Amino acid sequence: MLALTDTQENLWWGALALGLVVILAVVALLTILVVLVRTIERRVTVIRQTLEAAEANTTDTALIAQTADEVEAVLAEGLQHHLFLGRVLDKVRS
Repeated sequence: MLALTDTQENLWWGALALGLVVILAVVALLTILVVLVRTIERRVTVIRQTLEAAEANTTDTALIAQTADEVEAVLAEGLQHHLFLGRVLDKVRS
């Protein structure tokens, strides 16, 4: 049987305590890493859903130019009516 001196036994207990501290630190750091990865994963999912919604909202952007042209035509016609009615009403009032 091996006999250890008090100094050797104290060194072994110190090494075991240090090993335990290292293991606890690794467990804590891995736990933090897992929590951060889950948070990032959730946020990526939210961003993906937001981008998919944005894509769905912008699928008809090709129609914007055509719609602008049509709105311009409606406004021009409205201006023509306004000018016409202004002339007619001036003649009726006079």
